[in-house]
Amino acid sequence: MDIRFDNKVAIVTGGAGDIGLACAELFVDSGARVALVDNQPDRLAEATKTVQRKGIARGYQLDVTDTPAIAPAVSQIRQELGEVDILVCCAGINIPKLAQEVTEADWDAVLSINIKGLFFCNQAVAVQSMIPRKTGAIVNIASIFGLVGGPKRASYCASKGGVVQLTRQEAIDWAPYNIRVNAVAPTFVLTKMTQSYLTDPEFKAYVLDNTPLHCLATVDDVAAATCFIASEAAKMITGVVLPVDAGWTAQ
Repeated sequence: MDIRFDNKVAIVTGGAGDIGLACAELFVDSGARVALVDNQPDRLAEATKTVQRKGIARGYQLDVTDTPAIAPAVSQIRQELGEVDILVCCAGINIPKLAQEVTEADWDAVLSINIKGLFFCNQAVAVQSMIPRKTGAIVNIASIFGLVGGPKRASYCASKGGVVQLTRQEAIDWAPYNIRVNAVAPTFVLTKMTQSYLTDPEFKAYVLDNTPLHCLATVDDVAAATCFIASEAAKMITGVVLPVDAGWTAQ
């Protein structure tokens, strides 16, 4: 199957992160023009240069917790790259703590990025570019911890559970406009954010022991699933949460 996105425009939030960058690179490799959105200017500049070596890409600095700034950023992307065909929401954080240790500030920080920021990015792109043209694909990056519980992840599980349900709800509201909304739910992925605990032998053993295929996901695994579900090959799929988890949630 040769998945192509020629003449398509894709936005990737969290585009300077490891998963977001992998998604951006695969979309560009497949012919799309890509807007990388991130709140860290130095990392964004570096990531954008990396993607530009393969095709057309631009970087846009945006903090998705700054709700009033989202719509103008989407408008600028439309003016500079064209109408938006695909939105991938990768921006997200985790503050690992036992439930009894979570502060209000922790809770607000995680949910403001992982679910509130994601929703208003979805909304801005849908309202400005997808609903008027009656076409589009949105892929929200959820997590296995939106489907099952996990230790030290109260706010994270709550936020990713919200992503799962929001994805299903948006798929219903926006189906009349031929907008497909799906989510990808990765297991533990070795990234800069997870490296500190996935390189711990005890924690890594816990992860592998709970994974039927006994392996970690790579950023390329997540990017491949994301590009598939955003493509015309998945034109009959909407409202679905696709685990990329080597069997974690099958148990």
